[in-house]
Amino acid sequence: MLMVGQMYTVLALLHPMATEFGTTPGQVTWTATAFGFAYAAGFLFAGPLCDRYGPRAVITVGLTAATASTAAVSAVSDLPTAVVLRSLQGLTAATFAPAALSYVVRHIAPRYRGTSLTCITSGMLAAAVVVQVGAQAVAAGIGWRAVFWISAVLMALNLFPVRRVLRPTPRGGTDGGLLQAFAAMPRLLRQPRLGALCLSTVALMTAFVSLYTAVAIAGPPAVTGDATAILALRASALPALIAVPLLVPVLGRLPAPLRAALAFTLASFTVATGSFLVGHTAMLALALLLFVAAVAVAAPAVVETINANAPQARGAAVALYGCSMFIGASLGPQLAGALTGLGFDGILLVVAGVLLLGASLILPAMRHPTP
Repeated sequence: MLMVGQMYTVLALLHPMATEFGTTPGQVTWTATAFGFAYAAGFLFAGPLCDRYGPRAVITVGLTAATASTAAVSAVSDLPTAVVLRSLQGLTAATFAPAALSYVVRHIAPRYRGTSLTCITSGMLAAAVVVQVGAQAVAAGIGWRAVFWISAVLMALNLFPVRRVLRPTPRGGTDGGLLQAFAAMPRLLRQPRLGALCLSTVALMTAFVSLYTAVAIAGPPAVTGDATAILALRASALPALIAVPLLVPVLGRLPAPLRAALAFTLASFTVATGSFLVGHTAMLALALLLFVAAVAVAAPAVVETINANAPQARGAAVALYGCSMFIGASLGPQLAGALTGLGFDGILLVVAGVLLLGASLILPAMRHPTP
């Protein structure tokens, strides 16, 4: 949650960073976009590295590098430097998520794998909420720079449990060389179903991050300018991220592609409904809760489907999935920024359409399931 959450920290810091840099919150969203694109690119390298060297080694090196880059962001003095250092931070932080997902596939027994994947993806989504809430609280108390150096300290502290708890992957368990691991990725992309699933992931995360960016920069009229109300609206989705992993035994009875398509559709419906509830904060919070629950169901279902379609190159497949996630997450702030003229309700309607497009991209996997 800490590593992935660095993508979302600035969404809660747009206004104080804009004030200090002498620019607008809309321009500061480029620090989120820069991080996201670098994060997506980092996934493409981290996945094959996991196939070759094992997840624990990749997590250890990446966590060390991310600690240094995150500390560097706390010292920036202008927006261009912030964008550059956030790119570096995204590249180094990208090592964790694909390695964690690859570790689950390699080391967790199949009967627990679905629960483990759901916990990881729910944690990645929860980061968008928890880290924003924490960043907003820290910035209000001791300034926005403290958000980054506190994050760096927490990353450093995680190095010890990573080395003590995670099991190393035997060198003999990795097939082929590093170039062969990278070569698996173009082969995977040539599979139409995998390409469609990656595009559906882009749609899912574009919608997810657009909505939360809209809360920050276009805000529902009922909470605009009220930091406490915005904080409560952001936090209102947390129960869904706690509940969804508990429902895995029930949800697992549905095939992963069907589960993903239904979750996309539910997310679209709740967002569209929420666009008519912008004047009713409590009802909007409920719609946001259901939306996040649907996203938390869709994300692990998509990664399960992708893994089923690439049994011989799971690290590379997870890398493509993660890259797709954060291409979407990078596009989200820019989409919300470009649509501010439509108002909060207008942005929600566009997000609902993006989710329906994502649902349609899952249909090929439903028609031709992998054995």
